[in-house]
Amino acid sequence: MTTRLTVAQALVRFLAAQYTERDGVRQRLISATWGIFGHGNVAGLGQALVEYGDEMPFHQGRNEQSMVHAAVGYARQSNRLSTHAVTTSIGPGATNLVTGAALATVNRLPVLLLPGDIFATRVADPVLQQLEVPYAGDISVNDCLRPVSKYFDRVTRPEALIPAALQAMRVLTDPVETGAVTLALPQDVQAEAHDWPDEFFAERTWVVRRPGADPTELAEAVQAIRAARRPLVIAGGGVHHSRAEEALAEFAQTTGIPVASTQAGKGSLRHDHPQDVGGVGHTGTATANELARQADLVIGVGTRYTDFTTASGTLFAEDGVRFLNLNIAPYDGHKLAGMPLVADARSGLAELTEALQMHAHRVTGAYVDEYTLDKERWEQRVDACYEADEPDIRPTQPQVLGALDALVDESDVVINAAGSLPGDLHKLWRARSRDQYHLEYGYSCMGYEIPAAIGVKMAAPDRNVWALVGDGTYLMMPTEIVTAVQEGIAIKLLLIQNHGYASIGGLSETVGGERFGTAYRYQSDDGTYTGAPLPVDLAANVASLGMRVLRAKTVRDLRAALEEARAADTPTCVYVETETADTVSGAPPAQAWWDVPVAETATRPSAVKARELYERHVSTRRRHL
Repeated sequence: MTTRLTVAQALVRFLAAQYTERDGVRQRLISATWGIFGHGNVAGLGQALVEYGDEMPFHQGRNEQSMVHAAVGYARQSNRLSTHAVTTSIGPGATNLVTGAALATVNRLPVLLLPGDIFATRVADPVLQQLEVPYAGDISVNDCLRPVSKYFDRVTRPEALIPAALQAMRVLTDPVETGAVTLALPQDVQAEAHDWPDEFFAERTWVVRRPGADPTELAEAVQAIRAARRPLVIAGGGVHHSRAEEALAEFAQTTGIPVASTQAGKGSLRHDHPQDVGGVGHTGTATANELARQADLVIGVGTRYTDFTTASGTLFAEDGVRFLNLNIAPYDGHKLAGMPLVADARSGLAELTEALQMHAHRVTGAYVDEYTLDKERWEQRVDACYEADEPDIRPTQPQVLGALDALVDESDVVINAAGSLPGDLHKLWRARSRDQYHLEYGYSCMGYEIPAAIGVKMAAPDRNVWALVGDGTYLMMPTEIVTAVQEGIAIKLLLIQNHGYASIGGLSETVGGERFGTAYRYQSDDGTYTGAPLPVDLAANVASLGMRVLRAKTVRDLRAALEEARAADTPTCVYVETETADTVSGAPPAQAWWDVPVAETATRPSAVKARELYERHVSTRRRHL
């Protein structure tokens, strides 16, 4: 039996029938589609989404990149078991997907991209917005998506949709391979009819596997842990993706091994768990980083070991330090010349715990006492950063976080991605639940926070979802505020104004750049931006997009505004201007180095001094072989 439908109609019906299942829980794989329509998709996918609107919910976006961010936020909150599709026209609509696709793939989060494409039949050539490539007739701007997609196909014939769609679902549901998946759809093919086998539209369930460890690798891992004097776990995002938090807690409690976390892994243990020692790496805590420097065995669980985590190869300084990498991806399991333990994080941790319990293995009491005391000292530093003795003055950025920290509970979700906030949050934030801390720091994409908050709120409608945004990030991509207002998605926006790119400004100063071009100020006669602050009213801009705004001038105002926003059932923004680190003490400085190369030759004293310091740090870098 067959059914005659257009390619676009067939694709929508197919997507509506796809499910995932893990641990006996079954859910829709593609639960909705985002779209902005143009001539490249309006008559194909646009018509199909109208035709089958009862099967495929639709959300209207304002920017193609931000639609991908919303889908990614939804996918992360859904533990990668459900995601959204995103459809665009050809040309700029399609190329706007590239940044979002890169973010999804870098963070190993599934999203389905459906950009329109030029005519497959070439009857209209060049079509509006077509990039003409003289040396190749089969290239369009959609080929920009190839390097940032985990799977790419161009469906140039109706018959090609079936294998392409099945391969797309395979990659989206593969815990090793997942990321952005692109099916480029020529606009003429989208509207072309074909007789489809009815089996193509039958419900299909994709089982997300939990592979266990190889017995030989497991035995070697147990031996390495038992031989270690100062082991340290580094929990990455894979702990969350696997829902391995309870397994990690049991492993840590059983063995006494302390657990540090990457940006993606923070919250793997609650902040008050005895074995949690906070963030690790360049933005980490002094406690975790000192443990890392002296560790003789580093147990990475679901981490990619980015340069922020390894302090650009300078953090793990102990002679003879070894790495044991529990990861579902063999590529990550072999990093830093480590012993691979290729397995699902939950399965692998459970197997390790069981094996170590048989030997009654536990680290020494002296080691536990050491990191427990260091953690208490760090928490005192956090308290000092959060404390605001004078509630009627303008807050510092850490004091803003402290006011939010005092208000939220484990049901709140805090989202951030770029600027100076990730460093402060990684050091200071006290994660109360497995998914409260939502940092996109694999791609650290400015503009992610607001659309991602919308996606998270869609996935968790009963949670309070906070998008923490600086002025630089806000100006990159505020447009999805309109979407939140339109659909009544009650996200909370905490907008912090510090008049510039504060994070890069600080970095610029340390590498001899003297904060050039990082402040939001009028240009001076010498070409630098050192004049008066710009008279930009971001709160008024937020209000103009339809969101309710609460302005806070002091710490006291801020506390009241945050409480009011948290109770609101409509999209609400809290706007606050902060004191800068130049005038008021902020978060503790970096507790580990990060390699940003400094000019090798320069005449300005700041750059010369920065180069001298850089060379001292570089001399401590090591290759782990």
